Amino acid sequence: MTEGFDAAALRRFEDAIRQDIDAELYDGAVVRIARHGELAFDKAIGFADRAAGRAADAGDVFKVYSLTKAFTNALVLQAIDRGQIALTTRVVDVIPEFYGRDKFRAAKKDIINVGHLLTHRAGLPSTPSPLGYDKLHDFAAVVDAVCQMDVVGTPGEAFAYSPTLNHVLMAEIVRRVHGEGLSLREIMAKEIFEPLGMGSSGLGVIPAHQGRIVPVVSAMPEASWITDKDTLDLADTMEHPDAELPWVGALTTTGDVFRFAEMLRLGGTREGQRILSPAVIDKAVTLQTGDAINDLYHHLAHARGWETPPGNMGLGFALGGAGLRVTQFGTLSSPRTYGNFGAGSTLFWIDPERQITFVCLTAKVIEESRNIERFQRLSDMVLSAAT
Repeated sequence: MTEGFDAAALRRFEDAIRQDIDAELYDGAVVRIARHGELAFDKAIGFADRAAGRAADAGDVFKVYSLTKAFTNALVLQAIDRGQIALTTRVVDVIPEFYGRDKFRAAKKDIINVGHLLTHRAGLPSTPSPLGYDKLHDFAAVVDAVCQMDVVGTPGEAFAYSPTLNHVLMAEIVRRVHGEGLSLREIMAKEIFEPLGMGSSGLGVIPAHQGRIVPVVSAMPEASWITDKDTLDLADTMEHPDAELPWVGALTTTGDVFRFAEMLRLGGTREGQRILSPAVIDKAVTLQTGDAINDLYHHLAHARGWETPPGNMGLGFALGGAGLRVTQFGTLSSPRTYGNFGAGSTLFWIDPERQITFVCLTAKVIEESRNIERFQRLSDMVLSAAT
């Protein structure tokens, strides 16, 4: 028996992934499972690039899409720890341009604060693309475009997952209060990646990625809200030399995400490097949205005939929550299980009750409801394997 896990159950977990790959649901996966920080499963399975016959490898670099938000969340929480901002800091107090150039379209913008952004309750539109993909790499231009948008809901009440806008604003707030004149890419490297030894991680492409990037393959249905073209165009944008996309633009490895997740599990400090305080992590992984429904994801549940679940958000981190519902974190996870995930392909979570950390980055972006089903099954198998 692997320490803390049943070995036969872990073999069934691996077999399930291999069966998925054989069925071409996705092409490959690089996975880590640990308990109390001790690795129990660390494997690369299937293909990094099926078409080229390239086998998956532990060093594969993935474009992790919205899992990027976890790193941006950490920068925001760190700024709170340092007294540079508070959860109640208004966006306009740091970014006065957020009022926009048309004063008649500034309604409710003075209400939105950092807490609203972290909990996806800012009332901003749910668009994933404030600019065309040919300009999305230009962070300053993206910030300006977001500042001109209208508020469409009531800040503090409307709850809808923001694919882009909230994390654009939070990242710009961090950049402005950081005080060293660094780019967002440089700040993320200095404050998160370098202290944690995440040498294969970058907000955009870095030299260490050379020859290791997993090509993005997209398998979206024709009627999908996010199309294959959206997915592939965004993947191309991430490789622009100047790209800084703090909502989707990180490239990283399973090993590096594991180091980040372990920092969270350990209360903000890993191997002597303190990134966050236990107090701010505890607040971040506490339910902040009550039983509110996540408006953006409601359509997924409705289309599949699922009971619409509560959104279960902490401060930037998704939570497992109580009750029975369809969830990527598994139906067997403890209520305070938390983590992040990226468009139909990537996931990490920590179950603090069982002290289990699970990271799974996969090759091929699949339709979101199928992705949720896939990760629910795998997460439950991980949880069931624990002794």
